[in-house]
Amino acid sequence: MSRAMFRLFHDGEIARLTLDRAEARNAIPATAWAELALLLGKVDGRMLIVAGAGGAFCAGADLADLATMRGDEAARIRFREEMRAALDALRNLPMPTIARIDGPCYGAGVALAMACDVRIAGPGARFAITPARIGISYPQEDVHRLVGLVGAGQAARLLFTAAEIDGAEALRIGLVEADEIDEAAVLANDAASLAELKRVIALAAAGVRSDPDRDRRFDALIGGDEIARRLEALRRK
Repeated sequence: MSRAMFRLFHDGEIARLTLDRAEARNAIPATAWAELALLLGKVDGRMLIVAGAGGAFCAGADLADLATMRGDEAARIRFREEMRAALDALRNLPMPTIARIDGPCYGAGVALAMACDVRIAGPGARFAITPARIGISYPQEDVHRLVGLVGAGQAARLLFTAAEIDGAEALRIGLVEADEIDEAAVLANDAASLAELKRVIALAAAGVRSDPDRDRRFDALIGGDEIARRLEALRRK
C-alpha cells in the first residue's frame, strides 16, 4: 500500500495538514485528491494550517499522471472533478484556513493555496502557474479565484508567461497576504465570530452586498453569552 500524500494532525486547537511527498516536491498524484477530500472531512479545531514537507509547498499535479490521461477521457473527467471536490471542501471549511508557503508552489499547488483564506509566503517561496508550458489550461474556478486576488491583468501575466515569481512579488500583486501571521492572535478570538466573519467575507467576495440571514446572525451574536463574557473581561482589564 502506498504512503499517504497528506498528513493531518491536531495540535491543540490547530489542525495541521501537511503535504508529505518531499521526494517529488509534494507534487499531487491524481488519485490523492479524493484522499484529500476525505481527510478534510476529519478536520477539527479553530484553525487549519496547510504546509509542505521537505522545503517545498507543492510542485503541482504529478505530470506522469497527466501523461497517462491522454487516451482516457473518463480518467480526465475524474481527475478534474475530484480535484474540484477537494479544493471546494478546503474552501468551505468553517474555520480560518492558512497556507504557509515556502519553496516551490506551482500549478495545482497555487490552486490549493488559493482555496485557503490566507496565504503566507516564507523567505524561499516561489510561485508559477504553468499550464500553458505543457499545453493545457487551468480550471475555471481557480482562474476565478486568481483574478479575484490579483486582477485580470496580473492573472494574464502569470498564466501567459508561466513565469516564476518570488514571495515579495506575490505579496506586491496580492497573490499572498503577508510573510507571517500571528496564529495565537487568531486563536484568541471567538470561534463563532471567526466562522461568521468567514461567511460574510465569502459572500462579499461573491458580490453579495447584503444578506438577511447574515443580518440575523449579526443580531444573534450581539445578544449571545460570549459577548457578555468578553466585554466583562475587557472591563476587568
